[in-house]
Amino acid sequence: MIHYNKFTLANGLRVIVHEDHTTPMAVINVLYDVGARDENPAQTGFAHLFEHLMFGGSINIPSYDEPLQMAGGENNAYTTSDLTNYYIQLPAENIETGFWLESDRMLSLAFDEKSLDVQRKVVSEEFKEHYINKPYGDVWHKMRELSYTTHPYRWMTIGKELSHIENAKLEDVKAFFFKYYRPINAILSVGGNVTVDQVKALAEKWFGDIPSGEKYYRNLPVEPAQTAAHKLEVKANVPLDALYKCYHMYARTDKRYYAADLISDILGGGSSSRLNQVLVKEKKLFSNIECYHFGSLDAGLLTIEGKLVKGVKMKDAEKAIQQELEKLQQEVISERELQKVKNRVESLLAFEDMSLLNRANNLAFYELLGDAALMNREFENYEVVTAAEIHEEAKLLFDEKNSNTIYYYAAN
Repeated sequence: MIHYNKFTLANGLRVIVHEDHTTPMAVINVLYDVGARDENPAQTGFAHLFEHLMFGGSINIPSYDEPLQMAGGENNAYTTSDLTNYYIQLPAENIETGFWLESDRMLSLAFDEKSLDVQRKVVSEEFKEHYINKPYGDVWHKMRELSYTTHPYRWMTIGKELSHIENAKLEDVKAFFFKYYRPINAILSVGGNVTVDQVKALAEKWFGDIPSGEKYYRNLPVEPAQTAAHKLEVKANVPLDALYKCYHMYARTDKRYYAADLISDILGGGSSSRLNQVLVKEKKLFSNIECYHFGSLDAGLLTIEGKLVKGVKMKDAEKAIQQELEKLQQEVISERELQKVKNRVESLLAFEDMSLLNRANNLAFYELLGDAALMNREFENYEVVTAAEIHEEAKLLFDEKNSNTIYYYAAN
């Protein structure tokens, strides 16, 4: 059970406090309710570009990292299709430095052509290095476009195309910031050797005067149900043939999400999972194979991906995967196997909660989902899933009409 307190400032900033007096450290986590799905389709990659710009100096502080390092702290951030998250770890005695830094960049970034130009180049290089020049780097660009016709998950966090970042204008960047990076659209989660009263006073002092902004209400297009299988062949200079199969699954807040998540563990959770046991160890068709999903807040994709052993034919590899999926569709899983994957989930959740940083981050995330209290009930959602529900979910999920497949061939 993770204990916490919660309050909201007059400007709409939600604040969560998790006291842990067993550590000398503190964590400040700021989650903004904006991700790549909120971008203009003609200006993608902005949420990720902002993650970089947020470290380029704010209105009163020219260098973000320097004062933080002086206070013994470290920081990082990440952007997904759904959200943007910034976090600081530092000695609890220096926590006010963190409040000062985070509040100033929420107040306003130091926007200028120079910092935009620098970060545009950084992001452009990242795009080239990871998504253009890297083997298999374009898979998710292609897979998202293959799988989605309507929903903005059809582009990646890095952006749909390089030109969108290269052509980003200062006025567009400013408009993006003042639309989304506002107290009304943020969750501040503070954990560690702190008290609720101390955090209340610091939050009021440093964040209380920031204009709240307008509440952002999403109205994203809903992806229609897929009615026919989608397939794509790719040839590229890669070391091995690879097979990628994706199936549409439910949104993060749908109760059926938990059955799909357990299915991904049954098939690909660790070396004793079904796909690993049968297709890697016994049949030796794949050198490695995984089954996973991204935990997307809107309806996402359950993915099976594997690299084929040299000489194995693509159709044989795909047929072998299909046979494993059919077993799940035709036979009800044993209680023993179901309990094994539930135990695995329980241990993963417990391990995640061991880190103060994860606890602070997760409290903000569950608050975004609807209520921080959901964090303490998360395992119950897995515990109640039955073998019959797994069986029914597998039949729906692995319907061939719901599939998106990329055959990725080595050109040589």
